Amino acid sequence: MNNKVNRYLLPVSFIFLSMYSYGQLADTNILKEVYVHSYFNVRPYLRTPSSLAIIDTAILAKQQGGSLVSALNTLPGVRMEERSPGSYRLSIRGSLLRSPFGVRNVKIYLDEFPLTDAGGNTYLNLLDANVINRMEVLKGPDGSLFGANSGGVIRISPSDTRAGNTYFRSGIMAGSYGLFQQNSVLQLSLKKNNISVSEALQKYNGYRDNSSLKRQYYQLTDRLNYSSHGQLRLLLFYSDLNYLTPGGLTLVQSQDNPRAARPPTAFLPGAVQQNAGVHNKTFYGGILNEIIINDHLRHVIAVFGSHTDFENRFITNFEVRKENSLGIRTWLEAANHREGSVNLAFDIGLEAQKSPTRIGNFGNRYGIKDTVQAVDYLKVIQRFGFVRLSVDFNNRLTFEASASINDNRFLFTGIKPVQKPEQKRVFTPQIMPRIVISYLISGNLAWRTSVSRGYSPPAFDEIRPSNDVVNISLQPESGWNYETGYRLHDKHDRIWWDVSVYYYQLQQAIVRRTDDAGNEFFINAGGIKQPGLESLLTLNLIPVGSHNILRQLQLTNSFTYNRFKFNNYKDGSNDYSGNNLTGVPQYVIVTGLTIKLPLDFFAFAQYSYTARIPLNDSNSNYSDPYHLIYFKAGWESAVHHNLTYKIYLGVDNLLNEQYSLGNDLNATGGRYYNPSPARNYFAGLNITFGR
Repeated sequence: MNNKVNRYLLPVSFIFLSMYSYGQLADTNILKEVYVHSYFNVRPYLRTPSSLAIIDTAILAKQQGGSLVSALNTLPGVRMEERSPGSYRLSIRGSLLRSPFGVRNVKIYLDEFPLTDAGGNTYLNLLDANVINRMEVLKGPDGSLFGANSGGVIRISPSDTRAGNTYFRSGIMAGSYGLFQQNSVLQLSLKKNNISVSEALQKYNGYRDNSSLKRQYYQLTDRLNYSSHGQLRLLLFYSDLNYLTPGGLTLVQSQDNPRAARPPTAFLPGAVQQNAGVHNKTFYGGILNEIIINDHLRHVIAVFGSHTDFENRFITNFEVRKENSLGIRTWLEAANHREGSVNLAFDIGLEAQKSPTRIGNFGNRYGIKDTVQAVDYLKVIQRFGFVRLSVDFNNRLTFEASASINDNRFLFTGIKPVQKPEQKRVFTPQIMPRIVISYLISGNLAWRTSVSRGYSPPAFDEIRPSNDVVNISLQPESGWNYETGYRLHDKHDRIWWDVSVYYYQLQQAIVRRTDDAGNEFFINAGGIKQPGLESLLTLNLIPVGSHNILRQLQLTNSFTYNRFKFNNYKDGSNDYSGNNLTGVPQYVIVTGLTIKLPLDFFAFAQYSYTARIPLNDSNSNYSDPYHLIYFKAGWESAVHHNLTYKIYLGVDNLLNEQYSLGNDLNATGGRYYNPSPARNYFAGLNITFGR
């Protein structure tokens, strides 16, 4: 297709479908039972007064399974990138300007335990996709209950620990470019507790040179009901992740050989010579106690901690970190629960976390740590208290007001090459309010609106980036978000619709830059105006329980429209005001079709379109738009009532597009491109004993 068709006709052709959008992809047999768990008390999805989306095991099963990228990218307003295998980046209603690698500016929880450390960084790539049972994605700033963030919140349920489920499940998958994955889980449902033990191994040689991955993952969860009113939950995991990073290419280099790693120059060696890559070994643990004091009072307290050994063999240096984290999260809820009446709920709580880190940069001599360049000790402290009042009038009108007050501070001590006195950066405590209203217009249609403030101080890696310079002048970003939306669920479960429009005015936006050697540093970029529209559709074209040759025919369509612009952004003599926000496509469209046939045969096809993406703040370079087609089919059968198996195979990038799912934004020398795999295939087998 030519550029005009890509830019105009294709997006327009999907707008009609997207007007019937739906905020959760789900199988038809569970549509009536969709609930949201993120706001302390469980509530129906239709009446939840927030813009959110849910990813469950049914959605994850449709994707390849080796990564969370494809599943999260089915949601409007969410963009997840993978520059090379294992190198995740994630944004919700924003850009990836702050994240050369890793996840920043999004708060992520495992159960009630923050996976995001006090410094604002989240190692989401440590997790294996097969041990995740459910993800609730809260879009837009939601810091009133979850602390400092200007992007959004993700709540992950790490395993299925519902009472009565005892089983053993094992799976194996292999594919192109040396892909291999094995995983297993044993879950025991005992008299008072439910225990789940999981392990996973993933290997991948990679599409490009110097892009292999290996991850070993182990997880233990336990849910102990020690009394009729008390529950103890335990979460432990250990992840050993090692992946190589091929580095960015120029346009000419990527067209000439997309499988190449970053080549050497007259001044710097290349990625292969430096054995560029990341090695992360992390142990994480948390324990939670929940007690129902009486019919109106409930208390939850969780303590958690982690230790990380981190190495980053970069082109210009060898970075070593010893990271520790320790924290507590607790809240008390007072509520009355009366059917068909006015229901009140009041919550008060706090979360506190500190992350001391010793970080050293050394010379990188062909992948071996060499002469010391700089060693620093940094400690980040994050604390916030929160309150929430929720009023529900006759299960029809819901009003919520909540707020948090956030305290963040950094302490730095230079150790080498010379001892330096401690420096402090204490940010002024900030209040993050949020007000939301939801009204059930009819039994099938709900309207919602909200106003909220986002606030995000610089992350640990932005204050002390790879250029070894501690930047205590970097300012937090903040802004107000206004939005409204509708949800529709027809009484025959044929249509679900969720559509929202919003306007987010962000100030002091943080932007990544690189110097001539490729080292990164960060600056504040004035403001960003972020108006957008999101919609997601599920159409069940065949009634539930059909006995025709087609047992299920389900169409889903996700549509994202971003009109993000820089505002009052000047860098030296350059004025970027009015330019499109770097790294953000204007349109993203994802359409899926699920088919189920007799004898438990199934097929899933997905088409994705991403518009062109500005690669630098000046908008002088754009990536081309791209089209992706994904297909997966298989057979699931029960040999016995306690033994089931599933065989599947699939293909990704069926059109053999050359594209980059993870550009290096504002890269020096035009090295923007990280080519993604060409057409690739996979196949797998899952076996489950028990129920």
